[in-house]
Amino acid sequence: MGGRAAVQQQTGQAGQAGQAGQAGQTGQAGQTGQAAQRQLAVVEGVLERITYANEETGYTVARVDTGRGANDLLTVVGALLGAQPGESLRLHGRWGSHPQYGKQFTVENYTTVLPATVQGIRRYLGSGLIKGIGPRLAERIVDHFGTETLEVIEQQPARLIEVPKLGPKRTKLIAAAWEEQKAIKEVMVFLQGVGVSTSLAVRIYKQYGDSSIGVVKNQPYRLAADVWGIGFLTADRIAQAVGIPHDSPERVKAGLQYALSQSSDQGHCYLPEERLIADGVKLLQVDVGLVIDCLAELVAEEGVVREQLPSPDPGGAPVTAVYLVPFHRAEISLANQLLRLLRADTDRMPGFAEVDWERALGWLHTRTGADLAPEQEQAVRLALTEKVAVLTGGPGCGKSFTVKSIVTLALAKKAKVVMAAPTGRAAKRLSELTGCEASTVHRLLELRPGGDAAYDRDNPLDADLVVVDEASMLDLILANKLVKAVAPGAHLLLVGDVDQLPSVGAGEVLRDVLADRGPIPAVRLTRIFRQAQQSGVVVNAHRINEGLPPITEGLADFFLFVEDDAERAAGLTVDVVARRIPARFGLDPRRDIQVLAPMHRGPAGAGNLNVLLQAAVTPARPDAPERRFGGRTFRVGDKVTQIRNNYEKGANGVFNGTVGVVTGINSEEQRLTVLTDEDEEVPYAFDELDELAHAYAVTIHRSQGSEYPAVVIPVTTSAWTMLQRNLLYTAVTRAKRMVVLVGSRKALGQAVRTVSAGRRHSALDHRLAAG
Repeated sequence: MGGRAAVQQQTGQAGQAGQAGQAGQTGQAGQTGQAAQRQLAVVEGVLERITYANEETGYTVARVDTGRGANDLLTVVGALLGAQPGESLRLHGRWGSHPQYGKQFTVENYTTVLPATVQGIRRYLGSGLIKGIGPRLAERIVDHFGTETLEVIEQQPARLIEVPKLGPKRTKLIAAAWEEQKAIKEVMVFLQGVGVSTSLAVRIYKQYGDSSIGVVKNQPYRLAADVWGIGFLTADRIAQAVGIPHDSPERVKAGLQYALSQSSDQGHCYLPEERLIADGVKLLQVDVGLVIDCLAELVAEEGVVREQLPSPDPGGAPVTAVYLVPFHRAEISLANQLLRLLRADTDRMPGFAEVDWERALGWLHTRTGADLAPEQEQAVRLALTEKVAVLTGGPGCGKSFTVKSIVTLALAKKAKVVMAAPTGRAAKRLSELTGCEASTVHRLLELRPGGDAAYDRDNPLDADLVVVDEASMLDLILANKLVKAVAPGAHLLLVGDVDQLPSVGAGEVLRDVLADRGPIPAVRLTRIFRQAQQSGVVVNAHRINEGLPPITEGLADFFLFVEDDAERAAGLTVDVVARRIPARFGLDPRRDIQVLAPMHRGPAGAGNLNVLLQAAVTPARPDAPERRFGGRTFRVGDKVTQIRNNYEKGANGVFNGTVGVVTGINSEEQRLTVLTDEDEEVPYAFDELDELAHAYAVTIHRSQGSEYPAVVIPVTTSAWTMLQRNLLYTAVTRAKRMVVLVGSRKALGQAVRTVSAGRRHSALDHRLAAG
């Protein structure tokens, strides 16, 4: 990069069609582009702060210091891809005026410029762009080298040791960080030319290193498989920009795999062939014959699996199912492993085969002080005599007490009991209930980078009884890993509420295992106990599940605040969380109250509510550090959630849905720290913050397996398509003490009346029944 005033090799753009993607260009292509460039005004300045950023469109509102002083900042708007506060920018765009905000500059493209003044260099280095250099160290380096600072770091980094208290180890780290930053910038020039955001460019560079540009040019569809955050649509846009033909077989095959991947995100394990072909034609805009031919090629290459299955409807025609390979393998494996356990010749708890149940249950009564209902007794016997069993039922029906009874009896016979749940919160609750240690399924299996487990069929868990709570959350892939790890002769008990939403991941494992024609024995608890009948939360959960409207008046723990307008309902939700519940019930808005929204988007969706709730609960403070990433600003004290499985993080990975609180932000080390609900401190590099989202409000789907003292649910007509009975039922059953609904009676009625449309495409029940 050379001298102080050299233009860094990074290009930003506002998404104009036809922009070039070659290194060193500023995004304008051809003579027309050059003429347009000459007509654009040019502004130079330092990016002081980003006041708004839309993650989906890249549209940004920022304030830039053009040298007239920090109190006279220019408002700029446009797609400032990847620009960070502290960077010196050369902006190309047009002057304009906003009726409310006044004079502003609309950016069409930009380049970052290395600053030339001592003040600019100090601000640039201290902005956290270079790992290992924070504001204080930046000041010491610039005080020593002055305007020559950037040339020294670029050309003579060993001289950094001249700076007082800067040792050789730190010097090498800074030099390496500078070189990596420079290499990433070179890749970014190319990638941003084809419309890739900075955060994805960094991921591509980390995946492929110096081969990044070659992979992107020649094998763009690899990105969708190799790089988290890049799906087919992004890879396809890149492929078109680098000249891959629209009807390329590679494009069509990648598109078909993408369609299957999208369907798995919606819960399906496979798609019927006819639907996949139709989806492929619609997605790719190519001839149906080409899609059919490419699907046949994919099957021959074992990129997908095609299998004839019986109709899920009695008397219906057979279905030609097309699976992604991992889901096909997992479904067959899970069915085989469950049947293997069920039919095992050995029994690791043989003492229960001929036990005197009257005596055993009498002893249990002396320990617990309570009698079991007949269906609870049946569940206890089933779990302790059958190798695989299922216990299901709604709230207040005694599932927890039944599990405690099973564990108490097993321990009395010196059995080794292992307990797990899909989430940290559910595992904590299971542990408190039984007095025995429980962990998440991921920790129990000790999942490793890549998703392999330390415990599997060759190295099973040392357990006589494995109890898994919140089993409705188990998706196909995780359930397969879990069941593989159960030793032959051990007993497996799956506990869950089958009427709740199915898992976020693909499959309907609990429902399939409970299928009428299946071989797995099960007990469904239906009686609501007297104590639970006094809870408005429990009573209304069962009313909703039966298609009856909840009682919203005269209860001490269930409320409805009527507000028909979605935007006003959002504001009212924030007021209920931040002011009303804490004032009346003494609950903490971060720790004790959870907002559960039917969907992410919309005025009363989780996305907008998180912005409003963060401003109310964890507002910005001048003395507190914060870090912006995309459209989010993270602050110490923020409630956050992990939004992807990352097997590289923490002791045994951090998984989708893990919740925590931000406990530290270190600009010098470019690191943010989260304390998870499993009491583990997990560091995140600043370029990994797209793995985190705020969790003041979460979608109801993401709340599965968790339980909160108080739940606030916005129910508005803006979420009309998502309003379904099992969605509302799941949200209400997340509450331990209190539910507050905010919204319209019309929307509430829609949610209660609407039964979830259709089942997921899964064949686990068929494979179990076929035996």
